[in-house]
Amino acid sequence: MKKDIAIIGGGIGGCLAALTAAKLGNYVVLTEETDWIGGQLTTQAVPPDEHPWIEQFGCTQTYRQFRNEVRDYYRRNYPLNEEALNNELLNPGNAWVSRIAHEPRVALKILYDFLQPYLSNGRIEILLNHKAVRADVVEESVAKVYVSNLKTGDEIEIEAAYFLDATELGDLLPLAHVEYVVGAEASEQTGEPNALAEAYPQDVQSITNVFALDYIPGGDYTIAKPDMYDFWRNYQASFLDHMQLSEYIPQAHTGESKKMPFFSTDQSLGMWEYRRIIDKRQFADGFYDGDISLINWPQNDYWLGSIIDVSEAEKKKHLEEARQLSLSTLYWLQSEAPRPDGGKGYPGFRLRPDVVGTKDGLAMHPYIRESRRIKAMHTVTENDINADLRGEQGVCKLEDSVGIGAYRIDLHPTTVKNRLFYAKSYPFEIPLGSLIPIKVKNVLPACKNIGTTQLTNGCFRVHPVEWNIGESAGALASFAISNNVKPAAVHADRQLTKAFQHTLTNIGIQLHWPEIKAF
Repeated sequence: MKKDIAIIGGGIGGCLAALTAAKLGNYVVLTEETDWIGGQLTTQAVPPDEHPWIEQFGCTQTYRQFRNEVRDYYRRNYPLNEEALNNELLNPGNAWVSRIAHEPRVALKILYDFLQPYLSNGRIEILLNHKAVRADVVEESVAKVYVSNLKTGDEIEIEAAYFLDATELGDLLPLAHVEYVVGAEASEQTGEPNALAEAYPQDVQSITNVFALDYIPGGDYTIAKPDMYDFWRNYQASFLDHMQLSEYIPQAHTGESKKMPFFSTDQSLGMWEYRRIIDKRQFADGFYDGDISLINWPQNDYWLGSIIDVSEAEKKKHLEEARQLSLSTLYWLQSEAPRPDGGKGYPGFRLRPDVVGTKDGLAMHPYIRESRRIKAMHTVTENDINADLRGEQGVCKLEDSVGIGAYRIDLHPTTVKNRLFYAKSYPFEIPLGSLIPIKVKNVLPACKNIGTTQLTNGCFRVHPVEWNIGESAGALASFAISNNVKPAAVHADRQLTKAFQHTLTNIGIQLHWPEIKAF
């Protein structure tokens, strides 16, 4: 198979890289390991994490279109009540962590709607259930990548001018001989005051097997006791003051235990509403049996080991333990979680496999917060973002910006040092140099595998930023092909940089922030 651009990984960044490259006239193949495209939005079942200005500004034109399409889809197809129907800022789940919490299948539908014109005219071809297994590399360029059909074992040879890595773990990077870092860097490497004194490549953020539930008071949907339930029921991390399966969570700022109710009260927000994707009160009476929520809580964060750059046996072990943790979280909620009335358990929590498209009710893919990251022409450090370090300097303005984002620096417990880290940040601009590897000439990152540190990756990993990165990476590969230049030359030549930025603004990518405060 020969294409202009091959995109390995069908998550948010991969989809937008494919869409952008096709819009700009290229022929693209997009590969994906699972049954669904969409990554965080679909296979990982994580509603959008966004900044507080998202309803007014601060995202690409296509991301704005996506959010509008989500709301319009519910208005057209669901029996919303009058108040919800007329709510310009409709949030289907009324989640308190996301302004537009919605079902994974709705996101999947809209992403395919975006891609359909280019599937129809042949500019995009999608290979589901395919994983990259090796690559031919000649003189710091990738000639071919081979992908294996995970159901049949058959291999397909892909030849392209550019290869984009949009995998969740940066899996193409080692195959393509792209230099990368993983885990925690040392402060002397990055110049970051809050980096560790020593580097720990295996010290990555926890992963989470998200699962979907609805709640039917009075029902009993208790699952069979999971194989590892006794282990997880009695597990307490040495760095926490509470049991893993409990009504306590670690404070993001300090790690100290904080009690949080399962359901919101007048005094406190609850975990059930945290990532709720359907609030039944917004729909016609009786349409839903109960609310639907995606369970991505501290209780099912898994940090007992990394799944990056380890043996297949070790990776398989950690993936199964993470799966068992999520099932154990559910069983504990159904059978032992303390209730305000003094009783135990909520057997009315019902697993919803249909919501996530799997047989066991867990998302198709674990939620991945951190991947391999390229050694880039420009690596973003916390000195560029951390509000405490920047003081009154505000947003770090970049001449070579290829997009924008905003989120707090937020590290979930890591696998070696068990570190949590949380800091206010300024909105940021994405440097062109962070998309360009220092050596390999025709491979580009297209998601959270760009040139960031572990600390800054903690705010570059969220949905609208990955969306922007994917668009910019797809546009960069297209610009390089059209102008017969390498991405490194675009970065080195100010006139080429400006010309590329003109392409980005023409497709609706915002390059700079107004003066704005940290959050």
